[in-house]
Amino acid sequence: MRDLDYLKLLSKTFPDIPSTCSEIINLKAINDLPKGTEYFFSDVHGEYEAFSYLLRSSSGIISDKIHKLFQATLSKEEQLNIANLIYYPKEKLAQLKEEGKFAEEDQKNYINWLVEIARLISSKYTRSKVRKKMNHSFAYAMDELLHTIELDLNKNRYHEAIVSAIIQTKESEDFIIALCNLIKSLAIDHLHLVGDIFDRGPRADLILDELMNFSSIDIQWGNHDVSWIGASLGNKLCIATVLHIATMYNSFDVLEDGYGINLRPLSQFASEVYQDDPCLRYQPHLFDINVSDTVSIPLASKMCKAITIILFKLEGQLIKRHKEWHLENRLLLDKIDLKNKTVEINGTSYPLLDDSLPTLLEDHCQLTPREEELMNTLSYSFLHSEKLQKHIRFLFEKGSMYKIFNGNLLYHGCIPMEEDGSFTRVSTPKGVLQGRDLLDYYEEEARRIYREKDVEKRSEEADLFYYLWCGPKSPLFGKDQMTTFERIFVSDKNLYKEFYDPYYKNSKKDYVVKMILSSFSLDPEKGHIINGHVPVLVQKGESPVQANGRLFRIDGGLAKSYQAKTGIAGYTLIFSSHSYSIAQHRQFIKGEENTPDIFVAEELKERILNKNTDIGKNLSKQIQDLNDLLFAYREGILKENSKD
Repeated sequence: MRDLDYLKLLSKTFPDIPSTCSEIINLKAINDLPKGTEYFFSDVHGEYEAFSYLLRSSSGIISDKIHKLFQATLSKEEQLNIANLIYYPKEKLAQLKEEGKFAEEDQKNYINWLVEIARLISSKYTRSKVRKKMNHSFAYAMDELLHTIELDLNKNRYHEAIVSAIIQTKESEDFIIALCNLIKSLAIDHLHLVGDIFDRGPRADLILDELMNFSSIDIQWGNHDVSWIGASLGNKLCIATVLHIATMYNSFDVLEDGYGINLRPLSQFASEVYQDDPCLRYQPHLFDINVSDTVSIPLASKMCKAITIILFKLEGQLIKRHKEWHLENRLLLDKIDLKNKTVEINGTSYPLLDDSLPTLLEDHCQLTPREEELMNTLSYSFLHSEKLQKHIRFLFEKGSMYKIFNGNLLYHGCIPMEEDGSFTRVSTPKGVLQGRDLLDYYEEEARRIYREKDVEKRSEEADLFYYLWCGPKSPLFGKDQMTTFERIFVSDKNLYKEFYDPYYKNSKKDYVVKMILSSFSLDPEKGHIINGHVPVLVQKGESPVQANGRLFRIDGGLAKSYQAKTGIAGYTLIFSSHSYSIAQHRQFIKGEENTPDIFVAEELKERILNKNTDIGKNLSKQIQDLNDLLFAYREGILKENSKD
């Protein structure tokens, strides 16, 4: 009876045999089309302009399609013009008009070229899916142009008449823009963002605005993302963390212009408390120039010092109240001896590089009344940032600790591991957990805390997000410690070392990767792990393809701060119906040729069709249900309800 009840419910959507048969035919046809192309990005770190270019260009794939179509008929310069028109249609059209290169014949050519490109890229999709992505105002004309049969003389005349009418009615600019947007939306069928949207770069907020425009997207949280999640929940330690990084990288626009965070109380406090202090140990990295919120370097340095000292105090308080996290070795602010201007680390005394610490009280981890007031003000600002709250809500709607998708396993950092390749066993309130169970636990807790209605309780429990940011057993951090304190206060660089979890060494072995895939119920012979977090040092001979092709590590340094170390500007992994390809990014320079270099990492033995994907398996289940409904109609078990 339960199955019959379900069929009765299904019959409301498909009330008779013809409608049921039509949907079965439609779904079977979809299942036999090639799978859409998936794009994987990692560690975009606020680099909005570079990331936006990669999305607009599909990491070089659109340029590749243009070359395949027009290599025999158009020059390289003409091909580049078409590519830039697709990426930045409004700007390119303005340039063409200014140069006098947008006469009627030019308009006709650009429309025809764009139609050819759109026709090629849309060939793996149903007509219905393509129509849904079209600008409604031009959907009829676009649909007709995309489905003109070249050998049909009458159709060609019809095609020419449509293009001529578009030009004569002065709609060519808007039509071209709509075509360009259609091409871009079809090129990326599904987007994966494998962690670290925030920090270092100037405008993570604009990246999230762009990501929210994608209808098919998933996100795996990175450690930089969870610290912002904690900050959005009012956790003062997480707030101090994101402000420390923002002031250290001169990223004031994302705070004030992007999220409306009022930094005036911090600047006033810093100016007064450190007015005669040059704060040389806190000078910001100048990879980007603020556009909306210009802050002088001396003031930025003072602001960075003020929030950093508060950060160390709040961190000390967290360590004392969470003894179960075993972070006592990071309780370093207590070890400062201001009288002798030294700090004790691991039993050894070191001279302080900065001994101007006027806000340290007898209990070094206690905030002064003014620091308390400042953090209350900043917490209010984060809690009431409408745009930040919207973006964090999106991170929970589309995000997770890990993702299983089309036979692949995606996560940002690592699976905590021992030297022998076994999973690290971690004590939690739900018992000793490891591997997948540990990641599931952290995600369940993150979601529970986010749903907590009591604001004060939620901000306190959000301490967990700080542990996920930099805890030694955090799957998102994957190191033994974060040595920010040592880098500021002592000169011995041996103390700056942060040792990676054994996962990173072990995961270069294919048998370890296969073991991980099996533990997530994936086929170890066909599946892959895709993660980022640790930059691939190309100039030292490292490759993003590891473990005999079973693991793709795609953090190649999109953040400018890493490019000197990696030698490149990041990677895109592209998973089409034919292959896995790697796009190696160039350092983004606006207005110059930025097309990535693409190489095939793995050719698939057989082309993957939709029926072989996760979506296809769901469609197959729907087809079976519809066949059951069809049987019920034909056997008289259910009566057809056709209005005809």
